[in-house]
Amino acid sequence: MQLIFVYGPPAAGKYTVSKRVAEQTGLPLFHNHLVVDTVASVFPFGSASFVRLREQFWMDVFEAAVAEDRSLIFTFQPEGSVTADFAQDVVDLVRSAGGNALLVHLKLSADGQTERIANADRAAFGKLRDAGLLAKLQAEFEACERAMPAADLVIDMAQVSAEDAAAMIAARLA
Repeated sequence: MQLIFVYGPPAAGKYTVSKRVAEQTGLPLFHNHLVVDTVASVFPFGSASFVRLREQFWMDVFEAAVAEDRSLIFTFQPEGSVTADFAQDVVDLVRSAGGNALLVHLKLSADGQTERIANADRAAFGKLRDAGLLAKLQAEFEACERAMPAADLVIDMAQVSAEDAAAMIAARLA
C-alpha cells in the first residue's frame, strides 16, 4: 500500500498538484474537502462533533485502504482543530502494515497564499478565500505545519509549477 500524504498551507496547490499526480499514477485522490465539506454540511466547522466525525471518517478510510492494500493520495492542511498526532498516526498505521507513506510538504509564502487565496476555483470545495481570515490564522497554520512529521519531499510552490511538482512526486514512487 502506498500513501502519498500531501500537506501545506491554504492555496499552496495541494489539490491541483495531487489531481495531476492522480492522473499520472492512476491512484485515487482522497482530498481533504471531501470529508470536511460533508461533515460541515451538518456540524459547524471546529465543533466537537465536526472534529470527531471528520477525523473518524479519515481514519476509517485509511484503515480500510490498509486492510485492502489500496494505495491513495491524501491532501491535508495542518490546522488547530485536528488532533496533534493525526498525521503521525496515519503514517504509523500505513507503515505498521508494511505500506509506504510518502509525506510531501508543499510550501508557499504568506504573500503567495494571500495572492492566491481569493482564486475562484477555491470556491468549488468551500475552501478558505478570505485574505483577512487567512492573515488572522497564519500563525496557527505555521505552528501546525511545524508539528508535522518530517517530510520526505519539500516543494516550494512559488518556484515550481503544479505540473513539475506532480512529476517530482510521481518520480519518488518509481
